[in-house]
Amino acid sequence: MTRLKRQQFLGPESDGILAGATIGLVGLGGGGSHVAQQLAHLGVGGFVLIDLDTIDFGNTNRLVGGTLADVKADKPKTEIAARQILGINPAARIIKFKGSWHDATPALKACDVIIGGIDSFTEREQLERFARRHLVPYIDIGMDVHDIGEHGFLIAGQVVLSSPGHPCLRCCGVVTDDNLALEAARYGAAGERPQVVWPNAILASSAVGLAVSLLTPWHRKHAAFAFLAYDGNKGTVSASARMSMLGGTKCPHHPPDETGEPLFDIRKHLAAEGH
Repeated sequence: MTRLKRQQFLGPESDGILAGATIGLVGLGGGGSHVAQQLAHLGVGGFVLIDLDTIDFGNTNRLVGGTLADVKADKPKTEIAARQILGINPAARIIKFKGSWHDATPALKACDVIIGGIDSFTEREQLERFARRHLVPYIDIGMDVHDIGEHGFLIAGQVVLSSPGHPCLRCCGVVTDDNLALEAARYGAAGERPQVVWPNAILASSAVGLAVSLLTPWHRKHAAFAFLAYDGNKGTVSASARMSMLGGTKCPHHPPDETGEPLFDIRKHLAAEGH
């Protein structure tokens, strides 16, 4: 029996499709580390791994594959993810960038899908814009914990599949002028947010499912847009009510003349905006 025999329902050519695919992972913390592990189990062959940080003690409550020895060694998160992947699939093709994704754009342009697990709203909007420019589907993962007073806390999150011509993060209300302004007031830092391992795993699994549905023909209807909402208190993942409202609408924030521009360079664009 081959290692991937039990997932043959993905299609007779799925092994080859997944082996030939390259997926960019921007952010390899609580969400991205789960995504990397699952994609390796599925047989995805190519990875572009991007993260600025090294593991610290506070990451060990959620970073898949991270150990106390890694903390002591100040191990980059890219190295931890690569080790996880190669432990499952030694033949995996891996490109690692310990730094900003802005410096890894040539590698990201060649990806079949980009999955973002980053906290900053500014960075998420920029990454989505970059992906649309290069006609690469972008899947965004976000999670937060809200204090709801006497009722305790609400764990909530979302996964958005964003493709050119379809609703974007702004359409979904994930990125807004208000949260960008608040972030700018804190000098662009996302700051510390409450995080635990199981919501990250649920959101990551949902993102992996969307990525695989883009690559393999296990069902007839391949979505170009999805907006999944996670309610951690109820333990549910479902299509956001906003998804049905947005279905079939064209994105007004990224017009057609902003997509498919092969010479687009995010670094020059940001410099022109004064970033």
